[in-house]
Amino acid sequence: MRRRSSSMSEVYPSLGQTLADTYRGKRVLVTGHTGFKGAWLTLWLKALGAEVTGIALPTDPDGPDFGRSVGISELIDHRIADIRDERAFAETCAGLAPDIVFHLAAQALVRPSYAAPVETFATNVTGTAVVLDAVRRMPSARAVVVVTSDKCYDNREWHWAYRETDPLGGADPYSASKGCTELVAEAFRRSFFSAPEGCQIATARAGNVIGGGDASLDRLLPDIVRATLAGQPVTIRNPASVRPWQHVLEPLGGYLLLGARLMGEDGQRYAQGWNFGPSADDFLDVEAITQHVIAAWGEGAPRILFGKRPDDPHEAGMLTLDSSKARAVLGWTPRLSTGEAVRMSVEWYREACAHAADMRAFSAAQIARYSEHPTSLTPRQPSIERAAAACA
Repeated sequence: MRRRSSSMSEVYPSLGQTLADTYRGKRVLVTGHTGFKGAWLTLWLKALGAEVTGIALPTDPDGPDFGRSVGISELIDHRIADIRDERAFAETCAGLAPDIVFHLAAQALVRPSYAAPVETFATNVTGTAVVLDAVRRMPSARAVVVVTSDKCYDNREWHWAYRETDPLGGADPYSASKGCTELVAEAFRRSFFSAPEGCQIATARAGNVIGGGDASLDRLLPDIVRATLAGQPVTIRNPASVRPWQHVLEPLGGYLLLGARLMGEDGQRYAQGWNFGPSADDFLDVEAITQHVIAAWGEGAPRILFGKRPDDPHEAGMLTLDSSKARAVLGWTPRLSTGEAVRMSVEWYREACAHAADMRAFSAAQIARYSEHPTSLTPRQPSIERAAAACA
């Protein structure tokens, strides 16, 4: 674990207690709660003592995903709706009085956006407008965190990190849709959520997340895991591409801390866009990440090949984030090196291969380890039983 500056170590170790004090008993609405990030966030909110309602599309009952592996729909008030359908979403929200909304429902992958660009824009842009329009009719709401992506920036493939003030844009449908999502959030902020004492909106832009339970296609770690479990080599398209890799709990901690600040006395100060990315020394290329995976896997490690097909669509080669604003203003800083993030992810997948494993308990234990130990993940590990009880 890397050493932190004394000023940050004085602030960030209190994250677990700060979040518990904020979210205990709060009514929270999470859109996209069955997705990879959404399910991890929902599990964390339950551990903090929040009353959670989730709204998402139906999931494939036979498909592998993190939400199903931890039984997320059985843990909360689970509701089904399509955020592109204004009437259906409003009806599904009937009777809800959330204190805070985390909007994560989205088409979240670059490559599928080429196959379904209209659906991507409809979900990410129109869907966000539908959600925010519903929230402005909820008098109870005090804060909204709209989760977008590091790909919302107009990527010039340069070698310095993007800041929140850099231009938005996108060369592919997914990236452009995320830039548009930011504009929608800003328009609603100025038009309907501008009162200092009213509900506040912020957007959160994170890098490439990894972590246990991600089953998405065309994503690095899930592709490696699937091939390895099948006894097959995996071919990596772009080994030199650089991304802001981080464990899923890193940005989620940022989202939760941002939500806490938005609900505070000076909430309007935080109603803006925020980057949540790894430290600069952890911006690694794809090939370096695969070496971390091989080292963490141990016996039976993945076999990695490199090769790009001529028909592969364009993907950015260089993309990094500057998260200095979140560090300085929110008191947020990453806790894990990339190697530690990979080991924690591989640990989850290997545990999931044990058919008797209780993955809700195991995942809750990982959350507790992450939030309780700012300088080490090894001492005083909470028992799986205690962590599971917090999420029961």
